[in-house]
Amino acid sequence: MSFRCLNLLLLTLIAGEAAAQNVLRVCADPNNMPFSNRQGQGFENKLAEIVAANLGVKLQYTWWSLRTSFVKDSIDEGRCDVLMGVPTALAAITPTRPYYRSTYVFVSRRDRGLHLTSLDDPRLNNLRIGIQIVGDDYAPPAIALARRGITANIIAFSLFGDQENAHGKIIKAVVRGDIDTAIVWGPFAGYFAKLQNAPLDIRPVSPAIFLGIPFTYEISIGVRKGNESLKAELDKALISESSTVEGMLSQYGVPQVH
Repeated sequence: MSFRCLNLLLLTLIAGEAAAQNVLRVCADPNNMPFSNRQGQGFENKLAEIVAANLGVKLQYTWWSLRTSFVKDSIDEGRCDVLMGVPTALAAITPTRPYYRSTYVFVSRRDRGLHLTSLDDPRLNNLRIGIQIVGDDYAPPAIALARRGITANIIAFSLFGDQENAHGKIIKAVVRGDIDTAIVWGPFAGYFAKLQNAPLDIRPVSPAIFLGIPFTYEISIGVRKGNESLKAELDKALISESSTVEGMLSQYGVPQVH
């Protein structure tokens, strides 16, 4: 290869890298409210907009359905630079500082007066309990309930489906009385409860760790493992925009644990 060709190749690579630095590439689920959707209506969409604006870069999405191996098939394959909402403790990514901390919650009709808070509550043996599943895997509360011998009265709601998916369906099932309570991730409950026509009681699951299973998680932006420079830039943006982010989370009804 000639010296001139080498120079042209080098200039092309440099230009490509410079162009990439002007874009924040985000992998997100196109149908996963209240977190993200293709219309940009989720709070992780809004967070991406806030961060990109702070960094002075353009926002570019790669839509990738949230399934098993989501991290491996998206960010690890180079399809994007960041995932907007991942557990801070997730070993497969390098996390930013947490931008919220939430918990699983009990959701029941307020007029039922159940006021559920604990997985040790003996009434759970006789209540119809809605639990979300991801593929064939139940959410963590189901595991804790099973270890207490509570399985026959658990009703599964799949996370996969159309836009009117199980996130909303499980809360609507509580409103209709199809189930007595749902145990769901706090942001699901806070967002979809606001859309119902009946007052709902939302209470954090206690204790925060039950039989070795955690129910409270810190959530961060995830970058590819070892990308400390991008992590540092995102941390600065999250600190700078902390009040804006807090206001946005409040607007979406995200219950926070401090």
